[in-house]
Amino acid sequence: MVKIVTYAFCIGLLLVIISCNKNSPDKRREAFDVSLINENSELQLSGEYEALIRLNINYLKKAVRMNYPEGKALCYLNIAGVNVSAGNYEKAQFFFNKAEKNLEHSENYYHQATFYNDYSLYFSHLKSYDKAIDCNNKAFEYAIKAKDSDLKNKLIPRLYVNRGIYFAWKGWRGTSLKSFIKGNELENSAYTNSMVAQYYLFNQEPEAAGVYVAKADNLMLSQKTSDVESLWVYYTMGYYYNEVNNNEKAEQALKKALEINIKTRRTYSSHINGVYKALAELYKKKNDGGRAYYYLKKYMEEENRLDVARLSTMNKATENFISEIKKESDWHKNDLPLFIALSIAVLTILGGYLRKVITVMKVNKSALKMETEELKTHVYTRQLEEVIELARKNDSSFLLKFKELYPDFVSELLKINPDLENSELSFCAMLKLRFSSKEIADYTFVQHRSVQQKKYRIRKRLTIPADVDIYDFFENIKS
Repeated sequence: MVKIVTYAFCIGLLLVIISCNKNSPDKRREAFDVSLINENSELQLSGEYEALIRLNINYLKKAVRMNYPEGKALCYLNIAGVNVSAGNYEKAQFFFNKAEKNLEHSENYYHQATFYNDYSLYFSHLKSYDKAIDCNNKAFEYAIKAKDSDLKNKLIPRLYVNRGIYFAWKGWRGTSLKSFIKGNELENSAYTNSMVAQYYLFNQEPEAAGVYVAKADNLMLSQKTSDVESLWVYYTMGYYYNEVNNNEKAEQALKKALEINIKTRRTYSSHINGVYKALAELYKKKNDGGRAYYYLKKYMEEENRLDVARLSTMNKATENFISEIKKESDWHKNDLPLFIALSIAVLTILGGYLRKVITVMKVNKSALKMETEELKTHVYTRQLEEVIELARKNDSSFLLKFKELYPDFVSELLKINPDLENSELSFCAMLKLRFSSKEIADYTFVQHRSVQQKKYRIRKRLTIPADVDIYDFFENIKS
């Protein structure tokens, strides 16, 4: 009897061990996925692309050793994402093809859903929204079939948000809003509330946007929100308050976004240039031409810095990538040609970046020149209106403000006649502004005849020929 019990116990123990061994690979693969996705997402949010590529190199090696094709596919998708952000869509397609090949016989529906979600984002960058929507639909089909997990629960809300973006660009407002709302109901994060707010702002419905801006603000303070997503929330808030003409709160929110960017010095967020541009527009609206120009310039500098910085990190990362491939001797022999092709493909990213940098710099230079001229005109018009108003009020500060507007005008007159008095200079300034004799008489409380006499004396003091129009004379004075 004891022997029978002992045998039964041993058999049971053996079955447990076999069962554990059977589940062990699945658990190791799940741990691989969770770790890779979380680490890759963190580096992607921080903009540390060099570290992101190095991370995926290490996980690619690990997936080969584990004989885990789905794991390799995730690495290829991550590297495809780097190519997409670089604007190198041809090479992104190369990595998507590799990922698709590794998922060809996969029964892991989560991986299939992730592939089609990333692929939909790729097509949205190409503005092929029909294809993006088609991939998004396939991602939903696989996500629904996937077993319940934290990864699945995180993916589905983002599928809805991405669908909302694609529908919005197609002009399908109703279905777009439903998708944003659904994604927000499932995740209810500061980010998803901001996306709903962005939808309403895009459609010029600031009142509805305000509800979600407030929710995003509260959730950002109560939840553990990443710095990059917090920056996005503050940017959305600044956008909203700008729309409702609350300049003070708009300025506070946008300045907060700038503080976050300073805090995370390695965060090359794609939103920070938008923050600078929003501040430029805000100060332009407030008639603060100096600060408007400052932030416009910062916006253009950030655009250039972003491209140059990414080019530099990608260059260094590519060199490390190739050197590591050469050093590795324990990789699967059949995978060696693929890794060589991979290194060459990543190297070509530099070419795509270089073309992008040159193009962006040319466009930015032209745009900055146009915007600068516009701002100068705006500032000049504002100052001119102020000077004219002071003249009309016969304000004692008129001449001082006039000198700020035309800094060389008075000095040029004094070169002709150093003995000119301030009252005479003020009179010349009014003629420079092309005030009529009647207007000057009304503003300075003198008779029309007195103005005519002053004109005559000024002609003599400045030796203006009788056949020269006095207004044209002052118009031609260097100012």
